[in-house]
Amino acid sequence: MALSDDLRRPRCITLFFIFLSCLVLVVASSSDSEILLKVKNNLQNSNSNNALLSSWSTSTSPCSGDRANWEGVLCYQGQVHGLKLENMGLKGVIDVESLKELPYLRSISFMNNNFDGPWPEVNKITGLKSLYLSDNKFSGLIPDQAFEGMQWLKKIHLSNNQFEGHIPASVALLSRLLELRLEGNKFTGVLPELQTSELKSFSVANNLLRGEIPFHLRKMSASAFSANEGLCGAPLEECHSKKPSFVSIFVVVVAVVVAMIVIGAVILMLNRRRERGPANSVENPPLKKGRVKDSADESQRSSRSISSIRSRKDHMKLCFVRDDRERFDLQELLKASAEILGSGCFSSSYKASLLNGPSIVVKRFKQMNNVGKEEFQEHMRRIGRLSHPNLLPLVAYYYRKEEKLLVTDYIQNGSLAVRLHGHQALGEPSLDWPMRLKIVKGIATGLEYLYKDMPSLIAAHGNLKSSNVLLTQSCEPLLSDYGLVPVINQDLARDIMVVYKSPEYLQHGRITKKTDVWCLGILILEILTGKFPATFLQQGKGSEVSLANWVLSVVPEEWNSAVFDNEMGATENSEGEMEKLLKIALTCCEVDVDKRWDLKEAVEKIREVKERDHDDDGEDSNASSSS
Repeated sequence: MALSDDLRRPRCITLFFIFLSCLVLVVASSSDSEILLKVKNNLQNSNSNNALLSSWSTSTSPCSGDRANWEGVLCYQGQVHGLKLENMGLKGVIDVESLKELPYLRSISFMNNNFDGPWPEVNKITGLKSLYLSDNKFSGLIPDQAFEGMQWLKKIHLSNNQFEGHIPASVALLSRLLELRLEGNKFTGVLPELQTSELKSFSVANNLLRGEIPFHLRKMSASAFSANEGLCGAPLEECHSKKPSFVSIFVVVVAVVVAMIVIGAVILMLNRRRERGPANSVENPPLKKGRVKDSADESQRSSRSISSIRSRKDHMKLCFVRDDRERFDLQELLKASAEILGSGCFSSSYKASLLNGPSIVVKRFKQMNNVGKEEFQEHMRRIGRLSHPNLLPLVAYYYRKEEKLLVTDYIQNGSLAVRLHGHQALGEPSLDWPMRLKIVKGIATGLEYLYKDMPSLIAAHGNLKSSNVLLTQSCEPLLSDYGLVPVINQDLARDIMVVYKSPEYLQHGRITKKTDVWCLGILILEILTGKFPATFLQQGKGSEVSLANWVLSVVPEEWNSAVFDNEMGATENSEGEMEKLLKIALTCCEVDVDKRWDLKEAVEKIREVKERDHDDDGEDSNASSSS
C-alpha cells in the first residue's frame, strides 16, 4: 500500500504541472486577447458593408498552437507572432502602445489600406523583424530616430505613401536589413550608407533623391533608382557637375602628356633595375598574385580564417611599431580563426584569435594606394610612437601597394556607438550622466594629445565619430582610426572621413585646424541626446538639418525634457552642468570657423564641467565615479 502511494505521488505532481502550464497559456492568451481588442478599438473600416474583424472576440483565444482563430493573426506555439491585416480598407490609428505589449510580436503588415497621418512610433516594438506599411496614405517626415533600437529588423516596406524629407538616418544602424522598399514617396536628400551588404530587395524609385549612389548600393539594378533626376553614379550615369570648358579640356590634355612622360620614365627605370638584377629582401619579398575574396562572401560568414584577405604562400613580414607587444608573423596571423567585426568601402575589420597569444583586431584598408612605401612606413612609425591612455595604440602594420593591414588590440567592451544606440538589444545598461561626462572628457583629452604630438596635421584625427571611440571595461574612451587623413586617397576622403562633412568643407571645399573641433561638438551632442547624427550620412551644401541645428531649434527651457537623452537616468542637481556641456558642444559646432573655439579652448571648457551643480571641489564627482 505504501509503495502504491509512492508511485501515485509523482503522477499527481506531473498532473499538477500540466494543469499549471495550461493555466499559464490561458492567462497569456487572455492577455493577448485584451491587447488585440484594444488595437481593434482604434481601427475603422472605410467599407461599412464589411464587419470589422468580426472573428476578434473574447469567445475564442487568438491562437491555438500554430493555428489562428482570429482573422489576420499569425500564431506560433500559442503566441501571437504577427499581424497581417492587408487589403481591408482599414483606417484610424495603429495602436503601437498596445502592440508593444505583445512579447512575441515579430511581424506587422497593414499594406493596402487607408491609413493616413504621421509616422507611427513603431520603434517601441523593439523585437520587430518585419514592417509592412506600403500602399497607404501616410505622410510627413519620418524622424531620424525612427528605427533606433530595432536591432532585429530585417524587412521595411513603406512604398507608395506620401512620406517626405530625408530617409531616416537610423536606417543605417540596421545591420540585419534584407529588404528596404521606399519607392513611390517624396523622399529628398541623399541616400544613407547602409551597414549591411546583404540586401535582397531594394528600391527608392519615384522619389526626389539626389547625389551619388553609395558604394554598397551600386550592385542593385538601375530600376531601383529610376525617376530620381538628382541621383547619379553606378548603376546610373556617372556624376558630372557641369560640361567641360576649354580650360578644363586643356588641363586634361596637359595631364595626359605629363602622365605619359612619367610612365616612360618609370619604364626606363624598371629596365635599368632589371639589368642590375633583383633586389628582394625579407622585408620586401617577391609577391605572387592572389585572389581577393568577394566582399559579399566576407559579410555572409561570421567566422573564418583571416587568410581570405590574401591567399599567398610567400613569407611576409609584419612591421611592429611597439616594443611592448608579443611578436608574431603574418603567416601565424593568416592561419588564425577570425570573426568579421565590420565591413565597408573604407575598411574591413576582423577579430583574430592567435593560437598562442591575445585576441587582436586587423583592419584591412584598400583606399591608401596613393602613398609610397617609405612615406607610409614613416607615418605608421610616427603613429606608433604615440602613447596616451585615451588612444588605442597601433601595434603593427603590413604594407602592400593594393592594400594595407593595421593591427591593434582587441577591446572587448565595443564601441561608443553600440553602447549608445544598441545597448537594449545587447542587454547592456544605458550610460548615465556621470559616465557620459567621463567619456566626453576622455575623448577631449585624447584629441588634445593628438594635436600636441602631431602639430603638422590639419586634422589630427580626421574621422572622429562614436563608432571610432572604443570603451574599456571601466568605460574609459579609446580613440581609434586617428591620424589617417594623410594616407587616404584624397579623391575618396570626402566620402569616407567625417571632417569632410563639416560646414567649411561643404561650403568652401576646405578643412582647417578647427574641423576636428566641429566633429567633437557633433559627437558630444550625440552623447547627450542619444540621437544618431544624420550629418555623418549626408552630403550636399547647406540644406541638411544637422543634429546641431535640431538642438538649436529647441528653446533652452525645453532642453531637459526634449533634448537630453531620457536614458541618462536621474539628473537631480546636474541640469546646470548638462546644459553647460550642451552649450560647449554647440559652440564647437559653430558654422563660422572664425567664431568657433579652437581645440585648446574647447578642452579647457569641457574640463570645467562637473557632475553636479555647484560641485566646486569635485568630491561628489569622484565618489560617483568610484561607485
